[in-house]
Amino acid sequence: MAVSCSSSSVSGSAKALACLHTSHLAPQRTASARLRLQCIKMCSAPAAPGGSKKTVWVWTENRQVMTAAVERGWNTFLFGSKEVGKDWSSTARIHPLFIDGLEIFDEGNQKVAAISEISSPSELQLIQPDNVEVQNNVIHFRGDWQVIPAENIVAAFQGCAGAVLAVSTNSTEAQVFLEALEQGLDGVVLKVEDMDDIIKLKDYFDRRNEAKSQLQLTKATVSKVEVVGMGDRVCVDLCSIMRPGEGLLVGSYARGMFLVHSECLETNYIASRPFRVNAGPVHAYVTVPGNKTSYLSELQSGREVIVVDQNGLWRTSIVGRVKIESRPLILVEAKENSGNGTYSIFLQNAETVALIGPDRGSGGRTAIPVTSLKVGDEVLVRKQGGARHTGIEIQEFIVEK
Repeated sequence: MAVSCSSSSVSGSAKALACLHTSHLAPQRTASARLRLQCIKMCSAPAAPGGSKKTVWVWTENRQVMTAAVERGWNTFLFGSKEVGKDWSSTARIHPLFIDGLEIFDEGNQKVAAISEISSPSELQLIQPDNVEVQNNVIHFRGDWQVIPAENIVAAFQGCAGAVLAVSTNSTEAQVFLEALEQGLDGVVLKVEDMDDIIKLKDYFDRRNEAKSQLQLTKATVSKVEVVGMGDRVCVDLCSIMRPGEGLLVGSYARGMFLVHSECLETNYIASRPFRVNAGPVHAYVTVPGNKTSYLSELQSGREVIVVDQNGLWRTSIVGRVKIESRPLILVEAKENSGNGTYSIFLQNAETVALIGPDRGSGGRTAIPVTSLKVGDEVLVRKQGGARHTGIEIQEFIVEK
């Protein structure tokens, strides 16, 4: 049973609801229901502890909010009228859905979800798997009491094929619904007019994605810095922005990979390029998803690499472009502080190229330009198995020097 919803929440000449689905629907859902929902997978909305992905819908009358959503890959919108949907479609490539009373339909006039309003415990009891008429439900909690009702919904619908979303008026409220009883609801409807809430919620998903696992990084002390000749070095331009302290794991030997900083820092020589890592020569290894390595020369548009920060938190990123050019190189060698391992890397001799060192707190250097690197400096490396076959770690005798 769907409880009545105020008319202002389902009508208007510029009502819009942007939706992004982040996974395949549950196995129990029929193929036709999967087609009707028509949402897009997004890697930044990670699995909850129970393994389910999250759905985000954004409800707005603000075109700037729409633009912010589209720029972040959220391009399925719901409107109060087909005329408004056509108007908004003229400014961005979107997939429109439509509200009709208390129901949501796709372009083929197939029902996608029902809207229910909850303002009392008795109304909450009506929102149960056996009482709903459609598999996807948008719940609008009225009043200040939200956490316990959300937890009750999570408990009631666990294991069911349908998706349950809650309307939230800011990104903080959305996080409450996404984390209720650890599992969280299946998603949220972010009803906002400020694009900052879009940005904050996207950042929240990014943090969840990064925190899903952590690589162990080891301190190593630089033992050699030597200017060598020319070589073909590789710049890796990603489809993602990197923050200070982030970079790619690169090395001449697969057994030890240096954390090479991105060009996100401002310098007196060149503008910041936070999407780029000047990674090293064509022969070097770079870490890619699946605990594998690739030669830098093998990277191309569409491949994925691992972006790592100085704490070992990592995320995947898509390669947008690779540039190979002849440049002067520096050889850097470092010895592991807690072992006998010695590792090496070649890097372009330029002020914008840097290695990442341990966190020194306020005032300490994290990114050390290779032009000022000296023997005794500490850098971060990732130790791993040295023997590789087509990038896959194998157990065999190998000597690299």
